[in-house]
Amino acid sequence: MAIDAATVRKVAKLARISEAEERLAPLAAELNGIMAWIEQLGEVDTDGVEPMSSAVDLKLPMREDVVTEGGDPQRVLANAPLTRNNFFVVPKVVE
Repeated sequence: MAIDAATVRKVAKLARISEAEERLAPLAAELNGIMAWIEQLGEVDTDGVEPMSSAVDLKLPMREDVVTEGGDPQRVLANAPLTRNNFFVVPKVVE
């Protein structure tokens, strides 16, 4: 898949990134290089290789699942700048 300056311009616009016109061609070349590396990865023989979720074989210690009466809301909310009915009050961020 070849990426040209027009594609870079379109992706930059969709991502709301402002790029100067003279930077579009070099960015297209860099992205084509990245795509070439990705295509090379597709050529690697991975038959018989188990998928892994981490590069480190690490087993996390499990804790006993114990039911409790819950925390103390007064202690939990002690440092909150604003609370109401034992809940945190946060500013509205979505109109």
